[in-house]
Amino acid sequence: MYLVDPSSDPVVVRIEGRASFLNSACLRDFVAQMMKAGRTRFVVDFLRCTSMDSTFLGVLAGFALELRKCNPKGSLVLTRMGQRNLELVRNLGLHKLLTVDISEGAAGAEACNTPLVCGDRGELENARLVLEAHENLVAADETNRGKFQDVLVFMKNRVEQG
Repeated sequence: MYLVDPSSDPVVVRIEGRASFLNSACLRDFVAQMMKAGRTRFVVDFLRCTSMDSTFLGVLAGFALELRKCNPKGSLVLTRMGQRNLELVRNLGLHKLLTVDISEGAAGAEACNTPLVCGDRGELENARLVLEAHENLVAADETNRGKFQDVLVFMKNRVEQG
């Protein structure tokens, strides 16, 4: 689950529990909505994040890639990450796209009290999300292609079949 403070600057997102393909679509939609409204500074608080998968990380990579296109450039800061989550971010090269703040503070994270609601999505929509997320990981760092080649092929086939 994600709790957000959409009125803060930067916009703060707090992860509660697992961040995965099951709940990444609503986060992607929320950030897209914020960016449409001109918001380009984001902080994601990982203090209560118990685990994350590659789809979630690919969604983060997609945010970072989009924020780099903004003028002036936007920012995505990941804060209060545990050692395991930090290792995953670094292994996929995402630390080159976004900022990892290893300090203990997460300004405004406690003010996040608006839950993002993730509606049910169909299998095809989920397949598109997973494919897009993994393509983002490859765009972030070409060495990820080998790690996710099977996922990319499988999801591309699934999406093409409709």
